[in-house]
Amino acid sequence: MGWGDLGAFGEPSKETPNLDQMASEGMLFLDFYTANPLCSPSRAALLTGRLPVRNGFYTTNGHARNAYTPQDIVGGIPDSELLLPELLKKAGYINKIIGKWHLGHRPQFHPLKHGFDEWFGSPNCHFGPFDNRALPNIPVYRDWEMIGRYYEDFKIDRKTGEANLTQIYLQEALDFISKQQASQQPFFLYWAIDATHAPVYASKHFLGTSQRGLYGDAVREIDDSVGKILKHLQKLGISENTFVFFTSDNGAALISAPKEGGSNGRFLCGKQTTFEGGMREPAIAWWPGHIPAGGVSRQLGNVMDLFTTSLSLAGLQPPSDRQIDGIDLLPAILQGKLIDRPIFYYRGNEMMAVRVGLYKAHYWTWSNSWEEYSKGVDFCPGQNVSGVTTHTQEEHTTLPLLFHLGRDPGEKYPLSFASDEYQRAMERISLVVQQHKATMVPGEPQLNVCDKAVMNWSPPGCEKLGKCLKPPKSDPKKCFWPH
Repeated sequence: MGWGDLGAFGEPSKETPNLDQMASEGMLFLDFYTANPLCSPSRAALLTGRLPVRNGFYTTNGHARNAYTPQDIVGGIPDSELLLPELLKKAGYINKIIGKWHLGHRPQFHPLKHGFDEWFGSPNCHFGPFDNRALPNIPVYRDWEMIGRYYEDFKIDRKTGEANLTQIYLQEALDFISKQQASQQPFFLYWAIDATHAPVYASKHFLGTSQRGLYGDAVREIDDSVGKILKHLQKLGISENTFVFFTSDNGAALISAPKEGGSNGRFLCGKQTTFEGGMREPAIAWWPGHIPAGGVSRQLGNVMDLFTTSLSLAGLQPPSDRQIDGIDLLPAILQGKLIDRPIFYYRGNEMMAVRVGLYKAHYWTWSNSWEEYSKGVDFCPGQNVSGVTTHTQEEHTTLPLLFHLGRDPGEKYPLSFASDEYQRAMERISLVVQQHKATMVPGEPQLNVCDKAVMNWSPPGCEKLGKCLKPPKSDPKKCFWPH
């Protein structure tokens, strides 16, 4: 979902009344970022509070490549990483994930081995349908075992876009909240629905109801679901004791636009890129009685901050034996303070850009290769900015391209290298980069090796359902990441 997809952020059709109300009752973050322009690494960052290059969610198979966890990936979230639910357990929290996990699908990477008590959802996205011979359909789990597969037991109509998944995920959330409230148990719910990821889907009630096509239908259903979750918290009388945060894992995927892609507003490009459209996200904090209503924050925020902020809310300290990149946002949320901090834009193993204050310096630019672009893969449709949206990897480490995001949020007009403004801003940014690189210890890359034998052939529970498939012989290879 993109920064420009919500009415509160200026989307003209105003089809997100519940999220807009959430913003009017809470706080809108205008400068909130993901830690990576792609799904898996940004989720790993959210749950560990650490940049993907530290927690292993990157590849060294090619320079500055986006990598994630398709079915044939061998790696996943390492045991050495401490995830938010593992730490919250110490304060007596019950933790549930609903929806997409995406941090590895082999048994050792199962969410219940990494701090979650319950899971309803899938290890991968809802790609398919597959033939269960060359590629298996993706499993859906309840806790330790699969209960079916997408397209077989959980229908997604590729022609009409109809699927009941968001409604199922909504009911799971409402039931979990009710159960925890009844037992007076503190809880952490990670509601990670994927309806706006192509192939986009929505339930029958929402199909054809948006001015924005199928993608808009999916957004309307997510909006409606968020509204129902917030109303449920109020009905149970626990809204003033529950902190809720809404955001996205990366910018809207313009490659699947206009039919199955969203809007990044005025920002440049989309998912897979380190331009603003790929990494700046819609973000809303809601906590009635604590967060002043109608707040708008200019605090630079990041999904990694949700790790540190959540620990702070639970009265816990972040681990001191590792570098944590997330900061505690509570002073910004509750007291309106502005905390000075940089934003690092990584693509794979490369720091592509840095934001300090209103200035953003690009040390590398690349949208995607000429070869991919010639096949119709375009992450910046209709947005060619000469010398910026490059189709070859361009290094600018000696003279970074510098933009003032207040005057130029679309990254169209680089500042003159000769200007005093450029010199002053780069002095400050260079110091930040120097300090960052001095403390950077990359983790073991988890996204280098692929093997068809590790796909979802026979996940736990397949025997009971008669849905086990025979895996091919193991044949590990280097994963190919074209972007």
